[in-house]
Amino acid sequence: MLSGSLPEILARAFTLVIAFTIHEFAHAWAADRLGDDTPRLAGRLSLNPLRHLDPLGSLLLLVAGFGWAKPVPVNPYALQRRTPAGMMLVAAAGPLSNLALAILAALPFRAELVGPTFVAGSLFPSLSGLLQTFIFINLILLLFNLIPISPLDGEKVLAYFLPPGGQAALARLRPYGPVILLLLIVSGRMGVNLLGLLVGTPARQLFNLLVS
Repeated sequence: MLSGSLPEILARAFTLVIAFTIHEFAHAWAADRLGDDTPRLAGRLSLNPLRHLDPLGSLLLLVAGFGWAKPVPVNPYALQRRTPAGMMLVAAAGPLSNLALAILAALPFRAELVGPTFVAGSLFPSLSGLLQTFIFINLILLLFNLIPISPLDGEKVLAYFLPPGGQAALARLRPYGPVILLLLIVSGRMGVNLLGLLVGTPARQLFNLLVS
């Protein structure tokens, strides 16, 4: 699905601007609605991509199909004053926005306005190819961010539903989260593609469900 051709890179660039911006804006909007003005004061309650895109994360998405945006700063204490579920709701807002974008982009396929085929030989992505890349990357962002490892959104979502003992265990793992994520990302080079099993395979299944 993710190649290094010029049409694919252009499709990723389009996805980068839309999906990452909406993902981070969703975090900021949810926090603002729950009484935390930290994202607003940081200028993140905005649909301006320049407020959200990270230069290195953007470059990696373009060349490798994997990247990230700037995290939205929030005040957990301000969120908890409104509801104990505040951090969970703010964390879940980002991945859910990617799911919504994937569903919206799949509507032309469901309505048979476009077919699920790529057009080869063009310097620019076809509408079908653009939408497919957009759907697939949004599904990747959805599932990757729901992995319950810090600093990903899934860790905050899972923590809310765990009993106190489970939350304590998750907190003990938190300092090692970036290392665990790195191991997941490079696991494919060690013969067991754990990230592919956790993210790639279900993303392809969801893609087929949405598009076919």
